[in-house]
Amino acid sequence: MAEIRIRNTNERIAGEENVRAFLDKQQVLYEHWNTDKLPESLRDKFVLSDEEKQQILDTFDAEIRDLAARRGYRTWDIVALSDATPNLEELLKKFEQVHTHTEDEVRAITAGKGIFIIKGTDDVGYFDVELEAGDVISVPENKPHFFTLMENRQIVAVRLFIETEGWIAHPYDDPAFQKA
Repeated sequence: MAEIRIRNTNERIAGEENVRAFLDKQQVLYEHWNTDKLPESLRDKFVLSDEEKQQILDTFDAEIRDLAARRGYRTWDIVALSDATPNLEELLKKFEQVHTHTEDEVRAITAGKGIFIIKGTDDVGYFDVELEAGDVISVPENKPHFFTLMENRQIVAVRLFIETEGWIAHPYDDPAFQKA
């Protein structure tokens, strides 16, 4: 289950309903999918063949199509990152810069862990959303944020897009942001 850490107070928010309520106030969509339906062989696998990626997409087809219909997403794929990923450090450097998009950034975590760092309302500031398998998040367009891996450095996620070109980041220079 997702957990939130508010950076300027170190307050932690846990529990699905509490997380959902907090993120809703920040205009961030949060849902939870049942990962028990994923074949056991894919639950902790982070190097995937094209066939295995398709198997994950097929497993969550109903959830993906429901979310896409509600939010206008037109295309989706799988991203799998681990220490076995070529050029992982360069990818993480690209991810770990505060940026915005002209569409939502959506991730449905199917294995592993990841973390979104998101700029909240003025009274909240930046907060971390620690995600694990089953967590689904949609950071709205033009909301400053970035994504990175957690200590296990392994994640598999479904990504959904409106634009068929996929992920396009626009740097967001914020002197108030401090890595922590």
